[in-house]
Amino acid sequence: MTGILQRAARVAGFAFTTILPAILSAGQAPAGTPTHGIAMYGEPALPAGFAALPYVNPDAPKGGRIVLGEPGSFDSLNPFILKGTPPWALAHESYESLMGRSWDEPFTLYGLLAETVETGPDRDWVEFTLRPEARFSDGSPVTVEDVLWSVETLGRIGHPRYRNGHDKIARAEAVGPRSVRFTFNAPDRELPLILGLKPILKKAQWQGRDFAQSGLEPPIGSGPYVVASAEPGRQVTLRRNPDYWGRDLPFNRGKHNFDEIRHDYYADGAALFSALKAGQVDVYRETNEAKWQTVYDFPAIRSGAVVKADIPHGRPSGITGLAMNTRRALFADWRVRDAMILAFNFEFINQTMTGGVQPRITSYFSNSELGMRPGPAEGKVRALLAPFADTLLPGALEGYALPVSDGRPQNRRNLRAALARLAEAGWTVGRDGVLRNTEGQPFRFEILLSQGATDSTRIVTLFADALQRLGAEVHVTEVDTAQYVQRTTSYDFDMTFYTRALSLSPGNEQWLYWGSAGVDTPGTGNWMGIDSPAAEAMIRRLLSADERADFVAATRALDRVLTSGRYVIPIWYAPQSHLAHSPRLHYPARIPVYGDWVGFLPDVWWSEEN
Repeated sequence: MTGILQRAARVAGFAFTTILPAILSAGQAPAGTPTHGIAMYGEPALPAGFAALPYVNPDAPKGGRIVLGEPGSFDSLNPFILKGTPPWALAHESYESLMGRSWDEPFTLYGLLAETVETGPDRDWVEFTLRPEARFSDGSPVTVEDVLWSVETLGRIGHPRYRNGHDKIARAEAVGPRSVRFTFNAPDRELPLILGLKPILKKAQWQGRDFAQSGLEPPIGSGPYVVASAEPGRQVTLRRNPDYWGRDLPFNRGKHNFDEIRHDYYADGAALFSALKAGQVDVYRETNEAKWQTVYDFPAIRSGAVVKADIPHGRPSGITGLAMNTRRALFADWRVRDAMILAFNFEFINQTMTGGVQPRITSYFSNSELGMRPGPAEGKVRALLAPFADTLLPGALEGYALPVSDGRPQNRRNLRAALARLAEAGWTVGRDGVLRNTEGQPFRFEILLSQGATDSTRIVTLFADALQRLGAEVHVTEVDTAQYVQRTTSYDFDMTFYTRALSLSPGNEQWLYWGSAGVDTPGTGNWMGIDSPAAEAMIRRLLSADERADFVAATRALDRVLTSGRYVIPIWYAPQSHLAHSPRLHYPARIPVYGDWVGFLPDVWWSEEN
C-alpha cells in the first residue's frame, strides 16, 4: 500500500485547478492539417508555440539528487516485456514517445519526438513527423524505422499493456524521410493518441536478439535519464543525460531538474518508513489517514528535517480493494461475491485503520463526472445497457449501492444477509459450524498478499475474522515480491489486493483492464477474470463516441456493469496525497488535475539547499 512520491510545499502556495474537458467546437483545426498537439475531445488547451506547460516552474534550478524508496525488489531493466520485474520508474524517465501528455488536461498530447501530428476526418489514420534533432541517448538519430519497429515489436511481443489496439492497425508505413503513417481498420478515436504514447526504442540494438527476454541491459531510449548503476533488489540510479536532445523543448521547460534520481529498495513498508525517519529517503507517500494524523511526530518532523504536505487531485477514485478471481469456481457465482461484500465490515475496518476519515470507493469512476449516478439508470445510460438487460447482474439497471454497517464489530445484519445470499448459492452452515455446499465441500479459499504490506495484512485479518464467523475457512498467504508478481501475472490466486488507477479519459486501456481476452491472457489488468459482453460493448462505445455527452454516458454505463458485477470489495480512496519529504525539495504552486500521478513527481520537482 506504500508507494511513491510527490511533494507539497506550503498549503498557501496551492493553486489547484479542475480542468473541465473541452467540447468539440467549430474552431478546431480541420482534419488533415499537421498540428502541434491532439486532444481526445476538442482542441488542446495550449496553442502552438506555447512557452511551457502551465503547471511547471519554467525557471526551476537544475541539479541535486532525489532519493526515492520502494518496497519490494527488481530483477530486470527491460520495462517493456512481461518477463521479469523492472523498476517502475524506468519506462517513464528514460524513454520517450512521439508525443507527451499534459497532466493538466483529461487527455491531451503535445509533440515530443514528433513535431507534428495529423489525422483523417474520422481519425481513421494518423501521421507523425519526427523532429530532425531527436536523438537516442547514444547520440544516434531517432528514425522512422525505429518508430515502425517499436510499434510492431511492442504490439506483438511486448507487455500486454502495449498490445492494446495493435490489431486495429491495418497498415504502417513511412510516407517521408521523417514521417510515418498508421491506417486503421476499425473505428477508434483514441488510437492516434495511443500510438502517440508508444515508447520508441532503438531497432539496431535488438538485431539478432530476443527482445522478450529480461535482463540487466536496458533498452536504449531517448529520454532525459540513463541508467548509471543498478544492483538488483537494492538500488537503481538514473543520471540526467547532459547531451539530452530535448532539454530546450518548450514541452520540457521546467522539467527533469534533478541531476540524479535514485530508487532504493526495502523489504517492506515498515523498513521504508524507518528510512524516511533516518533521512535515508527524501519522499514517502502515506496512504493511511490515521497514521498521517498520529505517527508523524518523530524527531525529524519536529526538527524540520522532514515536512508534511497534502496534494489534491481531480481524478476518479479508481478501484482499490480485494479482487475475487472468477476463474475459480467459488467466485464464479456472483451471489458468493455479493456475500463477501456484505461480510466486509467497511465502516468498522475504516474506523480501525484510518480513524474513519477516508471516503469509500463507491464505484470505479466515483469522485468524477464519469461515475455512475445513484438510483436507476436513465437516459442514454439506460439505452446503452438495455440490449444486455438479460445478462446484467441485479443493480446494473435498477441501481446498486454498497452495503453499510452500523460500525460495530459484530456486523450482525450484514452477516445475516451474507448467509442468506450464500444459501441461495448452495452454501449452508452445518451443526459443526462449517459452511459447506450440497456436496459437503467446505467453503475454503486463500487470500494472497505481498510480504511487507502491513496495512493490507491488517485489513485482511479483520475481514478473515468475520468470514470465520460465517463458517468459512480462510488461509492468508504472504509471499515475496517475485512470487507475488508471478502469481498475479498468471492469475494464480483466489482473492488478493488490487488497485487500478483510472483517468478522466478512459480509453483503450479499458480492454486491458476488463476485456475478456484477459481471462486467458497472462499479464493483463483483468485479475478478476471479467468476461462481460456488456462491459466490452461500453468500451467500444466510449472509444467511438464523437460527442462528449456520449462518451460520458458510455463510461457511466461501464461503471454500472463493473460495480454491479461485484468483482472487487472496495475500500477507500484518498482525495489528496499525503507526502512527507525533505524540505530542500520543492514543486510548483499550481497543481495539475493529475497532481499525484507520475508526470508530477519527480518530473517537475527541484532541489534547493537550505
